[in-house]
Formats: sequence, C-alpha cells, structure tokens
Amino acid sequence: MKVAVAGCCHGALDKMYETLELLQRRHNVRLDLLLCCGDFQAVRNEADLRCMAVPAKYRHMQTFYRYYSGEKKAPVLTVFIGGNHEASNHLQELPYGGWVAPNIYYLGYAGVVRFRGVRIGGISGIFKSHDYRKGHFECPPYNQQTIRSAYHVRNIEVFKLKQLKRPIDIFMSHDWPRSIYHYGNKKQLLKMKSFFRQEVESNTLGSPAASELLQHLKPTYWFSAHLHVKFAAFMQHQANSKEELPKATKFLALDKCLPHRDFLQIIDIEHDPSAGDSLEYDAEWIAVLKATNSLVSVTQSSWNMPENNGLHAKWDYSVTEENIKEVLEELNHNLKIPCNFTLTAACYDPSKPQKQVEPVHTINPQTTEFCAQFGLTDINDRIQQAKEEGSVRGEYEEEEEEEEMDSTGSAEEPSEYNTDNSGLSSINPDEIMLDDEGGDEDLSTCSVDPSPDHPPDFSASFSDIRIMPDSMAVSSDDAMDSTNEELEKSAVSKQVEEKSLNERPLKRIGGNENGNSGIKKIKRRNQTIYAAEDEDKTE
Repeated sequence: MKVAVAGCCHGALDKMYETLELLQRRHNVRLDLLLCCGDFQAVRNEADLRCMAVPAKYRHMQTFYRYYSGEKKAPVLTVFIGGNHEASNHLQELPYGGWVAPNIYYLGYAGVVRFRGVRIGGISGIFKSHDYRKGHFECPPYNQQTIRSAYHVRNIEVFKLKQLKRPIDIFMSHDWPRSIYHYGNKKQLLKMKSFFRQEVESNTLGSPAASELLQHLKPTYWFSAHLHVKFAAFMQHQANSKEELPKATKFLALDKCLPHRDFLQIIDIEHDPSAGDSLEYDAEWIAVLKATNSLVSVTQSSWNMPENNGLHAKWDYSVTEENIKEVLEELNHNLKIPCNFTLTAACYDPSKPQKQVEPVHTINPQTTEFCAQFGLTDINDRIQQAKEEGSVRGEYEEEEEEEEMDSTGSAEEPSEYNTDNSGLSSINPDEIMLDDEGGDEDLSTCSVDPSPDHPPDFSASFSDIRIMPDSMAVSSDDAMDSTNEELEKSAVSKQVEEKSLNERPLKRIGGNENGNSGIKKIKRRNQTIYAAEDEDKTE
C-alpha cells in the first residue's frame, strides 16, 4: 500500500492535503494512509492556542479547526503523534489515543495500531531528563512550567513499549533517536546544520529514550521530524541470539511543511491484502496497557520503572499469547477502532473571536469509553480527583512575551542535566536552532522532488549499512546523572512553589518561572523556526 509520511505540519492541514492531492495526480497513485511525525497542532479555538508552547505572536489558528468542525474532512486516513508545539490541552484529552477529527487519529502518549495488517507504533512529545521519571500530572489551565512539561516524554510510556515482543513495521517519534546520525550522511548533515556538530561529536543529539526503543523494537521503518531537516539512515541491528534473524531499520527524518520543502515522502509498504480498510486496535498493545495499568501515576514525584535489580517483586510486564487471546475474546475478534469522534470544545468562529476564553480540563468521552471497555485508569479523571483532593495543583498564567524569553515564552534556567535533546543552547534544550536555515538540499541520497521525472524512491536512500557498536548504546535510565536526593529536592521545591499559587477551579465537560536577567538576547530556537515561515511567505 502507498503510505505518505509528513514532518511537522504546524497546523497547515489544507496545505498538506493539497500537496498530497498534487502528488497523487502527478504520479497517478492513490494514497492509503498519511503519517505525521508531530507538531500537528490540532488547534480548535483560541483557548487551544493559549495552551501551545510558542510565543504569542506565533499563535496562529491555521486550518485544523475546519476539519474539527466538519466543514472539511481529511481525504486520507491520517495518523499522527504529538510533538513539542501542540494544543496540549486537546491532546491530553486522549492519553490512550483517539479521533481528533473525522479520519484523523492521534496515537496518544504512546500507542500501537494496525492498518491493513501493518503494525504502526509511536511515542509523542520530546525527551527532557528532569521530567522523564514523573507521572502525567499536568492539566489545563497550564502555568509557564507545565505548558512545556506536558509534552515531555515519560518513562512509563517507554516502559510500556518495551514490553512488546511482536515485530513492529513502522514507528514514529518526534525527536530523533540519539546516535542515528552515525548511520547516514553525517558529513552532509553537518554541512547543512553546522550547529549540530558539538552534539553529534559528543553523541548527545537526540533522545536517549527513543534510542532505547529503537534498539528494543527494531522496527522496519522509523520516522521522525523536529529538527526541520531531511535525513535518511540505515541501521543494521545486532542479533540478541544465534537464533534471531538479522534486522535492520530504515530511518527517515522529514522537513517542516513549507511549499519549497521536502516535507512529504511516499513509500510502498507490504500489507495484508485480505485485511479491511479500517484502523484497528493492536491486541498485544491493549494487553500491555492492561498489564501495566497499576503503574499509572499522576504525581510529580520521580520514580523508576520496575527492573530486575532486587528492589521489585515484578519487573517483566510483557504479555503472553493467552493474554492476547483474552483481549481478542473481549472484542469478539473485532479489532476495528470505533468512529466515535465527539466535539468536546467550541470550534473557532472567525466572525466571533473569543480571545479571552480560558482553557479547561476536559474528560473526553472517547477516553471514558476506552477505559471502561478495557478496565484502564482514566488519567484525566485521576488527575481531576487528585486536584479536588488538593494533591495536584494547576494554574495558567499568561505573561507578556519578551525577546529575552526562551522559545516557549518564558525564560528557562539552564538544565542541570546533559541529556536533553537538541540542545546546543543551555537556555532551552527543548528546541532546535535554525539560524543556519539556508538551503533545501536533501540529506538522503535520493531525490524526492515531486516531479514526473523524479518519482519518490524511498529505498534508494539507504545504501550504507552499519552496525551500532555497544559503546554507542544509550539507555534513557543510564543517561540520568542526577542523584535521587537532587530529584527529591527538586520535587519538594516545586511543590512549595505551587502551593504559593492561587488555586483555580477546574471544569468538567464529558511557576511561573522568573527569567535570568543576565541572559543575553539571542535568536531563540522557536522564534527562528517560525520566522522562517514568515520569510517564506514574503518571498
């Protein structure tokens, strides 16, 4: 089947689908599926805009709301993961995944689904070490800390994915797996993005959590975005035993959605011709969710996942064939994901702007139904209960954006950890710097220019086969260099700080960080990303 893969679309759905239509006409192909690797920006209204971690001047409505309202419908089934520029309040409604609009499906914090027999997995957000071991405690209205931490990857999602035993065909992450740049045209990458050099040479660019998953899952394809540059790599995995067959992963990172960019790639994926055209649950993933349900946390406390170190009675949460059979029997062997999309917020109306509307904590009926069906914890319901009991506090404060602020609109102090992804700047390791934005040269070895003379050829991108040496293997747990005492102090200080904030009530529908005055004015990562779009519009 024909699968299109897109990088950061930044809410420009009309532009993305128009480009897909153009490709189909030019090459006389019919696309079966579209995959988006984060920064999707499913913004429904002005309140959603205020929950997106970008400076106020870059908070544009874009076109998703037209698909949410039903004015338009996605012309091809679209499956996406979250990035670090999202309407976090909207995606938070669907922690286990669900429909954000008809024919547009979000994979959740982490998830696995099937389409025509192809197994597709993904993990949302980006890696940041000091939030990695926390629970999903954030809820709108966010403050200047939680508006960022809401999209940071958590260890429980990585732990769940590592329980999978069956092969994965396609996996998506927003940030790149750490070390993947060693398996592609690294020289050309550094030529295009010279400010990556320090991190590449020190092997700190990218996510150690994603790297850990890449080594464990060994999917046939891995797609990413985030760094706004096209890059292809081919990794030959080492076998864990003599009986294991050799496996390899084709990695591709996509550029952002702009007219002159290669932000789309069409590939041929082997599929089951007897399978239906509906998106389906993955039985093993559902069984893993059930097995790990007791590990769900909604607190800010940092803690490690169970491991075989003598401290845990159980550390293996992988499931048996009998567990998978039980899931199939629960569903009467009907794995089709119900088309149960529901409006949970008012849709943007250009004729009636609502600039003062406050974001609220919403419990989505899709999540309620999913949790009831499989006996899972509704994370948002748990957060709301904890909030009512006073153990979890959330507050949203809108503050004036300044030049000295970091890419999310607040001045963030340098991290004490050296494991943050994409971070040449110690000011805000969440973002990527695109000061060297010139040039659109492809970093893969093939041309994917959508022209009749150059049809997309994904396989030609992977001619260099390399094996990852053990010295490059990175564990997201081993990568942490802080002590438990430091983590506890950090957690306590945050709790004290939050108690000083005024509490606001939450509605149910279905810290302020002080900047470092000594920070010099620099071109922040997000500002550069979005400024590049402004420049494109004026060309």
